[in-house]
Amino acid sequence: MPIRLEIVTPERVVLTDDVDMVVAPASEGYVGILPHHAPLLTTLGPGELRIKKGGTETSLAVFGGFMDVRPDRVIVLTEAAEHADEIDESRAEQARARAREVLQAGPVGLEEARARASLERAMVRLRVSERRRRRGV
Repeated sequence: MPIRLEIVTPERVVLTDDVDMVVAPASEGYVGILPHHAPLLTTLGPGELRIKKGGTETSLAVFGGFMDVRPDRVIVLTEAAEHADEIDESRAEQARARAREVLQAGPVGLEEARARASLERAMVRLRVSERRRRRGV
């Protein structure tokens, strides 16, 4: 019996599907959700959200938000979500390089926080893109 997954951003509904399992980057670490899971409400951090369905696994990059788990449904409300095939790997590499340059210059305060967040987003995108490439998709 599958579990209904809905992934929603402020701009769009990214995915609505019946899946076998969801692995999400919860604030305290990755959490796996199967059908009939106990109710759970958790914050999400930036990371890779993996979806297993019918023997295949797909990945999305997600960037914060919340996940509401019910026995028959998982709702992910996130600031942004990108399917692996939507990620521009070259752009993510450039963003990673820019963020590292800024951090090496020794910024402080808000500039440092922005650079760290940019670096984290770039690393998530690259990790999701790499997983897709390894699968040969």
